[in-house]
Amino acid sequence: MLLVHTSFRAVRPVEGGPLGLIRALREALGAQGTLVMPTMTDGESVYDPRSTPSEGMGIVAELFWRKEGVLRSDHPGGSFAAEGPLAARICATQPLSPPHGQDSPVGRVYELGGQVLLLGVTHSEDTTLHLAEAIARVPYSVSHPTVVVEEGVVKTVLVAETDHCCRRFRLADEWLRAKGLQREGKVGSATARLADAKHIVAVAVERLAADPIVFLCPPSEACEECDLARASIK
Repeated sequence: MLLVHTSFRAVRPVEGGPLGLIRALREALGAQGTLVMPTMTDGESVYDPRSTPSEGMGIVAELFWRKEGVLRSDHPGGSFAAEGPLAARICATQPLSPPHGQDSPVGRVYELGGQVLLLGVTHSEDTTLHLAEAIARVPYSVSHPTVVVEEGVVKTVLVAETDHCCRRFRLADEWLRAKGLQREGKVGSATARLADAKHIVAVAVERLAADPIVFLCPPSEACEECDLARASIK
């Protein structure tokens, strides 16, 4: 099982374009492998997994979820898409909050022993680190208004999540490298990082145990998102 975050702009040129990259990933996994990608949305309008475009996830993920046979989860903001034998399990219904906890697509990739591939992006885009925050029970949480449909009625609810700028997720590079747990190389024009989801979570939880706000930018950097997360600590 492989969870892929990608920037095709960084990877290109690839024969066949974004769809060619998807085909290459499927071929590498084989018939028994399950391919997973994030298809998150802004949560500001009614979400339909059959038609709502992803937001900021890149062209590869956008084309992937639209392929025939690909399943997409029903979370109104934190959806994922999957194709393969375990796709239904990955995309099963989850709680609204936390969007990336243990009972979520990324949590199920972790539980099932999947790997994470970062193609042309860094750990700043690595949703598995939000899972680590949930497991470590970090003290910060920011709630965002999210549109949901309950019994046919459209309403807005607050969904709590460990939201911040995520720049310091890049610290995971040195943590994984120090333990020899991350493979790196070139795919197309981009740097690729590959690690087991369990290893990513383990190194992050270890650091969060020592410093629960290690992923928040220090106040001196005046990062609005991280300052908001820090202000939520009680």
